[in-house]
Amino acid sequence: MRKKLMVLAAAAIASQAYAADSFLGIPRFKEVKPLTDRTYQEACGECHFAYFPGLLPARSWKRLMEPKNLENHFGENAELDEEDRRYILDWLVKNAADRQGFPRYKRSVKIALSVPENEAPMRITEVPYIKRKHEDVAEMLNKRPDVRKKVGSLAYCEKCHQEASKGVFDDDTVRIPGYGEWDE
Repeated sequence: MRKKLMVLAAAAIASQAYAADSFLGIPRFKEVKPLTDRTYQEACGECHFAYFPGLLPARSWKRLMEPKNLENHFGENAELDEEDRRYILDWLVKNAADRQGFPRYKRSVKIALSVPENEAPMRITEVPYIKRKHEDVAEMLNKRPDVRKKVGSLAYCEKCHQEASKGVFDDDTVRIPGYGEWDE
């Protein structure tokens, strides 16, 4: 038991650098849980940025991973063999914004709380919390076609969020191509 407590304590101390704050000495992480599954990263990251499960609630991932929705995945065929589809679906649901265990990732909690229980957005850019955080950026992109051409759309997280691959989406790491640092 003592050894387990020591390991937990060491992990908590080591992870403090990534913690936004703590509650009763337990770190609460600011961002979203990092990607840890190679099958998901290879299958989904082959065609687009491998979005973090903590960016959507479980019901959204279930919808996205339905065979008919993979057959027409935003205009592309993203079908998977059934074994991989089920494995990835299970992993996404287990790590979704509304299914987190310990430790909590604050941004995922905010995302989960923003989506009404009767909704299951298919796009991360449809999540109320994310829409609200990007209102000014969307407005700027509409006014600046030169910048929009470099960014594409808000779906390309990694274009502006320089630490997106690590699950860090805070304002301090935003640099918009053709515009520069974003200061809210």
